[in-house]
Amino acid sequence: MMLLAIDVGNTQTVAGVFLGESLLHQWRLSTVRTATLDELAAQHDAMLHLRGASLSDMDAVVVSSVVPSLTASYRALADRYLDEPALVIGPGVRTGMPIAIDNPHEVGADRIANAVAAYARFGGPCIVVDFGTATNFDCVSADGRYMGGAITPGIEVSMEALTSRAARLLRIELVEPPSVIGRSTVSALQSGILYGAVAMVDGLTARLKSELGDDAVVVATGGLSRLIVRLSDQIDEHEPNLTLEGLRIVYERNAHAGDIGDRRGRTA
Repeated sequence: MMLLAIDVGNTQTVAGVFLGESLLHQWRLSTVRTATLDELAAQHDAMLHLRGASLSDMDAVVVSSVVPSLTASYRALADRYLDEPALVIGPGVRTGMPIAIDNPHEVGADRIANAVAAYARFGGPCIVVDFGTATNFDCVSADGRYMGGAITPGIEVSMEALTSRAARLLRIELVEPPSVIGRSTVSALQSGILYGAVAMVDGLTARLKSELGDDAVVVATGGLSRLIVRLSDQIDEHEPNLTLEGLRIVYERNAHAGDIGDRRGRTA
């Protein structure tokens, strides 16, 4: 069975095709909140054609989305092009992970997918650090409960905020500078943004471990994770496709339980 997994983020949308447990293809698109059903279908079909496939080859779709307008469009895409309802991660969907926070409906679908995948692969306790528009920290207990976490501004968001408010500071390329002590404005910005992010991640992770357990495995994912992983003292594992893997696991749990029916009326 060919499963199309789609993670709709605030800035980027990541998609992948699974055949069983194997991730065959993966691509990343800019998230356009006003995109229509037909525009979304054309984009993903074009990406599939580059890989020798098409939307018509897909047997099922699973979606996590933090953009409600696009959630509805992806439901319609599945109905029209696959003649099969999309499984949209949200209330009422079987994840296999108890949500131990004050209001379980508040937690983003992508965060649950990350937690499910990390626990399935590494066990618990574990902490997922997802580097995207925001940098999310998600904690899973030793017995597999989602405990909550922390949310901070993402690396690019922080850089954009700084450069937009300071007239003489220009947007820079996010690369590791030659030294921590910046000898130019560009290298000083690179040092502050990159090493500042590393210090934040390591410091906050250490505090989370003090409550969750010092033996917690720390897993990094997200588009900007590659910048931080090798500089961090706290990150143990790097799994760039963790969210897609979590979507696959959740889909399979619902398929095996016979819970995938017509979910057109539900909200994510």
